[in-house]
Amino acid sequence: MTASRSQWARPFRNPDSRRISTFLPYFFSSGLSPSPKRHSSVPVLSRPRFLSSSRLRGAAASSFYSPLKLHLKRSEIVRKRWKRSRRDVLQINATDDDSVGISSFDDWVVDDSVAAYMFSSSSDGEDSDGEIVLSPLSEVDLPSVKVSTDDAITMTTHRLALIGRGQRRHRIYLGLLINLALVIFLTMVLLLVDWCGWKIVRLPLAPFYLTSPFFISLILAACAGYVCVPLLKGLKFLQIIRKEGPARHSRKKRTPTMGGLFFIPAGLSVAKFVTGFSSIEVSAAAAATLAFAAIGLLDDVLSFIKQHNSGLSPWLRLFLEATVGIWFSFWLDAASLSSPYGMKMLVPLPAPMGIIYLGKFYLLLTSFCFVSMGNGVNLTDGLDGLAGGTAALAFIGMSIAVLPICPELAIFGASMAGACVGFLLHNRYKASVFMGDTGSLALGGALAAMAACTGMFFPLFISSGFFVLEASSVIMQVLYFKTTKHLRGSGRRLFRMAPFHHHLELLGLKEPMIVAVAYIVSCVLALLAGYIGLISA
Repeated sequence: MTASRSQWARPFRNPDSRRISTFLPYFFSSGLSPSPKRHSSVPVLSRPRFLSSSRLRGAAASSFYSPLKLHLKRSEIVRKRWKRSRRDVLQINATDDDSVGISSFDDWVVDDSVAAYMFSSSSDGEDSDGEIVLSPLSEVDLPSVKVSTDDAITMTTHRLALIGRGQRRHRIYLGLLINLALVIFLTMVLLLVDWCGWKIVRLPLAPFYLTSPFFISLILAACAGYVCVPLLKGLKFLQIIRKEGPARHSRKKRTPTMGGLFFIPAGLSVAKFVTGFSSIEVSAAAAATLAFAAIGLLDDVLSFIKQHNSGLSPWLRLFLEATVGIWFSFWLDAASLSSPYGMKMLVPLPAPMGIIYLGKFYLLLTSFCFVSMGNGVNLTDGLDGLAGGTAALAFIGMSIAVLPICPELAIFGASMAGACVGFLLHNRYKASVFMGDTGSLALGGALAAMAACTGMFFPLFISSGFFVLEASSVIMQVLYFKTTKHLRGSGRRLFRMAPFHHHLELLGLKEPMIVAVAYIVSCVLALLAGYIGLISA
């Protein structure tokens, strides 16, 4: 019996028991209770409290308190303190990734392509379609949790507000920077052409002959956008996104479309007003532009009714475009145009080829240009600011090319370029409105009409080189797929996705980078087209 007593008392006489009996009250008095669950709520007290060593020694040495009673007593004290200090406790959900799960951030979603957390803004206006991207590996970190819950929430809110402001400022500066560079380039080119225009035409021209209609159209289109964009958004004319397109385009589904309704009439009105309503070439080009705009409007309306990205069937749309091209060809054959050569159906080419007479083939070339240009611009309209900026550069190149043959059409081209730039103020990255088929088909028809009235088809295909690339990529994709399917039994794709700008997106390039490169290429092509047009005329 004596041995058993000493055996039961041995754990309390063991030196290790002294450390255990001392450590347990110390541990539980601090308010930290170990939890076997990994995914649990870990309390973080604002002010942990500890027992003094003298009190511990006194309590342990007392004959009244055994280690077990001391442990139970301290546990009861801790529970009472826990109830009193619940106001100062912040619950943090511990996860495997050591990330902080806060219920107010339930709207943060993960994008598979960039592996970042994205917060979609739901505010109205131009910034409604923006995203704030926070990468866990970036330099921006959430503030560390402090003692008080109120202080932590205040600090987090403040940091998030600063982050959103910085991202929005960066986004606005990026779109404005690209537009500003485009406007500066176009202004310098037009001022240079106006300065030496009398040498080109061999006649005195009015001051700022091309610059003034450019800026008038720009201002009118920009002001019209501030009125029409909220109206289109209120009428729920929203963009229908292709399901097979890049995943990031799904965030653009709440962006209004049919922006061509306000900037195309602005460009046509300025051109007719500046030319004095007397130029038959400008009237014919304006009529063809409106006809293509009507086809695009019908396509957009049917898409809105069907809630599908394809309104008109492709063959029906091609038939309508070809019909407008054939009508314009017959009008060219019957009309009396002012030409420095005294005859029609001529195609000026650089030396040594010179001027070529095509006869009836000229009419077929006209119809082909209308169909190809309309669909080329329409295929390019897939990124923010891509179609509008490249179209403005193409119009400037054509304005320079047709200036020696028909100065009134040069005014028409400058006015349409200004309308495109005014539209870019609302269509820049990130876009507040899209031009839709109403605007893209109209721009293609206007470019084709300028070339058909002057014979400048070669400068047209040069200045519109980016549109030709986009249309060619679609044709090559279809032909390659059908050929490989016929030869190997399963079709393969030449590009990841057509048109070509979607292929670049899937390669990892961002929209502003693609648009900026397209602008640079189009600038070179526009200058080359203008130079070839001048030496050909």
